[in-house]
Amino acid sequence: MPMMPEIIVIAHNIRSTHNVGALFRTAEGFGVRKVLLSGYTPYPRQDNDTRLPHIYEKITNQIHKTALGAETMVPFEYTETLDLETLKKDGYRIVALEQDDQSIPIKTYSFDGKLALLLGEEVEGISQDLINQCDDIIEIPMVGRKESFNVSVAAGIALYSLSDL
Repeated sequence: MPMMPEIIVIAHNIRSTHNVGALFRTAEGFGVRKVLLSGYTPYPRQDNDTRLPHIYEKITNQIHKTALGAETMVPFEYTETLDLETLKKDGYRIVALEQDDQSIPIKTYSFDGKLALLLGEEVEGISQDLINQCDDIIEIPMVGRKESFNVSVAAGIALYSLSDL
């Protein structure tokens, strides 16, 4: 049986709870080790949650609508401030999924070791500051008239392409 390489997904400044839920479901399907939620990305209830109960219950229920339980199966962390340097020290190659002058087509990308796939805000994408901290930038070539895929759809395409499946 093929094994998924060690990949974590970083969802930074994702606005939609439905996209977060879909990311959890996709991450579970591909055997992603962990989902790191950061910035203003909504996140499910966690141990010692400091949010008010009616807030975390509402957000958790909205995420569950698309995650369908995967939010309880994939380990996750939430951090307000994204620290890519610590991930690099832990041996992760930071790879942005973004359309950029420096990006390479995902079909031509290969890696060894551990990878952290960085996903950015639905409309504006990944900030230049974060792009500058990444080891690599990959993109999904498009032939249609739309300029981008939905972030959760793009994550699924990327995880499939990066997997050994």
